[in-house]
Amino acid sequence: MKKVLFIDRDGTIIIEPEDFQIDSFEKLKFYPGAISALMTLARRGEYELVMVSNQDGLGTASFPEEDFWPVQNFIIETLKSEGVNFSEILIDPSLPEENSPNRKPGIGMLKHYLKGDYDLANSFVLGDRKSDVELARNLGAKAIYLGDEKVNADLQSKNWTEIVSFLLNNDRRVRIQRLTNETQIDLYLNLDGTGSAEVSTGIAFFDHMLDQIARHGSIDLKINCQGDLEVDEHHSIEDVGLALGEAFRKALASKKGLERYAFVLPMDEAQALVAIDFGGRPYFRWEADFKREYVGKMPTEMFSHFFKSFSDTAACTLHIKADGVNEHHKIEAIFKGFARVLAQASQRNASGKIPSTKGSL
Repeated sequence: MKKVLFIDRDGTIIIEPEDFQIDSFEKLKFYPGAISALMTLARRGEYELVMVSNQDGLGTASFPEEDFWPVQNFIIETLKSEGVNFSEILIDPSLPEENSPNRKPGIGMLKHYLKGDYDLANSFVLGDRKSDVELARNLGAKAIYLGDEKVNADLQSKNWTEIVSFLLNNDRRVRIQRLTNETQIDLYLNLDGTGSAEVSTGIAFFDHMLDQIARHGSIDLKINCQGDLEVDEHHSIEDVGLALGEAFRKALASKKGLERYAFVLPMDEAQALVAIDFGGRPYFRWEADFKREYVGKMPTEMFSHFFKSFSDTAACTLHIKADGVNEHHKIEAIFKGFARVLAQASQRNASGKIPSTKGSL
């Protein structure tokens, strides 16, 4: 499903003058950082760009708008020359007293987006007025507000660089709820986090290892698992692995600009080699033996099962090999190595391209 960025024009792409009238080219000024930011968004292709405005077509005194819209055309052609193309330009200069359904926050001009193949829940309206925030709510989308007045927006900023970072990182936050007769799991993942973790599975050593994934992978991770531990640990460990893999698959989304590969990790006398490929093909290889049946209260046989479950739902190739003397060191090296390869392989570069000669993953 396609995500859309609905952009107001005046006050976001161009600076709105004090008299709210751009009746000469001398008054036309682009909002600082807007062009370069829109170029980045267009290059990355995460969002379909749509212009939505209730201001008129910016006809000037010399060129009446009923003839043509010279200022509007200049804005569009300038952006187009830099690779920024709008899939639609929707302008209806209805006045407030006209009660037009096309006037924001009314969604009259945007009704077709409710019926198409659009992911409105993860789409945004970007504007400089309260009506733009209300439009987002009416569409079932999120809101970005450029202005000084305090509003209930998902982001309030006057900096286009911050807005681009928010838009391109926001899609890497995922919440998964997995409910079965055996486990109830609520999981939140932010791939661009700071390493914070709030984990509760009822298995202390497992919690400790999941915390390692967050801390050493520089991701934010919240997991609450209520499982049938009175039966055994199997279902909880397996289902957390499945939920975490699903979260990564969804957070990586189109995989544009993804580094894709990574490998590593020594820990004292133990050594773990972990290799991953987010290439869309699940495959798991495990070379690690444990002499103890448990580490803490976690069965050692479940270590490989956790990673196999992750590989299945993340649709990744995962190879893990470990050796050493201390069983705790071995498994902790594996989890820390796993965290590091997650961090490396999920990084994004500036190319914005799919990391495959096939053109898709």
